[in-house]
Amino acid sequence: MSREAMNHDAGRLRGRPVYVVDGTRTPFLKARGRPGPFHASDLAHAAGRALLTRLAVDAGRVDQVVLGCVSSGPDEANIGRVVALRLGCGERVPAWTVQRNCASGMQAVESAALEIASGRCDLVLAGGTESMSHHPVLFNELMVAWLGAWSQARTLGARGKALMQLRAQHFKPVIALLRGLTDPVVGLSMGQTAEELAERFGVDRATMDAYAVRSHQRLDRANGNGWMDEIEPLYDSDGNVYEHDDGLRPDSSTDALAKLRPVFDRPVGRVTAGNSAQVTDGAAMLLLASQAAVEAHGLPVLGRIVDSQWAGLDPAQMGLGPVHAMAPLMQRHGLDSDDVGVWEINEAFAAQVIACTRAWQSDGYCRDQLGLDGGFAPIDEDRLNVDGGGVSLGHPVGASGARITLHALKVMQREQRGVGIASLCIGGGQGGALLLEGAQEANA
Repeated sequence: MSREAMNHDAGRLRGRPVYVVDGTRTPFLKARGRPGPFHASDLAHAAGRALLTRLAVDAGRVDQVVLGCVSSGPDEANIGRVVALRLGCGERVPAWTVQRNCASGMQAVESAALEIASGRCDLVLAGGTESMSHHPVLFNELMVAWLGAWSQARTLGARGKALMQLRAQHFKPVIALLRGLTDPVVGLSMGQTAEELAERFGVDRATMDAYAVRSHQRLDRANGNGWMDEIEPLYDSDGNVYEHDDGLRPDSSTDALAKLRPVFDRPVGRVTAGNSAQVTDGAAMLLLASQAAVEAHGLPVLGRIVDSQWAGLDPAQMGLGPVHAMAPLMQRHGLDSDDVGVWEINEAFAAQVIACTRAWQSDGYCRDQLGLDGGFAPIDEDRLNVDGGGVSLGHPVGASGARITLHALKVMQREQRGVGIASLCIGGGQGGALLLEGAQEANA
C-alpha cells in the first residue's frame, strides 16, 4: 500500500471543532511497596476540582464526565460517576468510565471529543486516574474454593474437616498489579516485550540508560524553569503536602544505572528498573468544549483535538503501537516528521521509545508492517518528550494518556508550535495517538 492509498478517513474526528480549554494534574507519586495516601477517586477529584476552580466553571454546567482507569478500588465502581458526584456535578450529569489499558486516559479524552464533535455535548470533563499502589492483592483460586466450602460448613465437625484441608499454597496471594502487567495471550510481561524490541532493533543497555538519564534531566530542568504549572498540590489527611513528581532523580547518571541488574530477563537482559517507567499514583483532567461553549462561558483555548487513531499489532511487540497509530494520522494530514513541533510518546520503557523512533524511520519496517513506500524522516530528539516522561515522572496507567495530551498542548503553547502528537503503546498489542493543534491556530 502506498502512502497515498493509506490516506483514508478512518478515525477522523468529524463534525464540530473540539477545543481543549485547559487541564490540571496531580503530582505523580511513586509506589513504595505499600498503599499510597490517595485512592484513584481522590486523585481524580483533586485534579478535577482544581481545574474547575481555576476556570471558575460551575461543575453543574458540565454535560458529561468521562474518566479512564484500569483498576479502580472496590468502593469506586464506575469511578467516573463517583468522581462526578464528589465534584458537585449533580445527579443529572451522566458519567462513565473507560478502560483501554495504558491508553485509558487518552480513550476518555477521545470519547469526550467525539461527544462534542457529534453535537451531543458542549462541555465535557475528561481524563484519567490510577492508584497503582492500591491495586488489590487477591486470594488465589484454591483459597476462594476453600472459603466457599467453609461458608457451607454448618457443623463443628464440618468446619474442623475444612480446616484440616488448609495448606500453605492456599495462602499464596495473587498480586493484581503484576498479573495485570503480563499479557495473558502471549504470556509475556510488559518488560519482556521491551526486551523483545531491544533485541529486534539493536538497542543496547548503554543507550537505554542514557535515555533514562536524559528523561530525569529534562524533568529536572522543567521543574527548575517552572514549566510544570499543570501540577496542582495534593494534601493528605495528615496535613502532608505533595507538590512535585517524587520519582525524579536529578542526580541520575549512566554510571549509577549501569550497576542495576536486569529485571525481566535475568541475567542477560537490558531492561532494568532504572530505564523503565515507574509504578506510580496520579491523575490528569482536561476540560473539552465546543466553540459555542467557549463563547458562552468566556473560556480560554489551550488547543484543539484534530484527529485520533487506534491501531492493533502483535502483543509481543506492543511497544511499537505508537508507530502504527501515528502513521495513519500523518498520512491523512499530509505530514512528515518535521511538520510536527511537539511529540509526546509515553515512556513505558526507554527501549520501547527508542525502538519506536528507529522503526519510524526504517524503510523496511514501514514497508513490511505498515504497507508504506518507505520510512518517515527521523523524529527530532529536541522535540520528543522535552520535559521528561514516564521513566522520570512515572506511568500511572489510567492517567498517562490524559497527561501526555495535556502536556503536549502545554509545550506547544510555550514554544508556539502549531502541530503536536501524543501517543502511547498499549498492553495487549495496540497503539493510540491524537493529532493536536496549538492555541494560535485553534483561535485563528
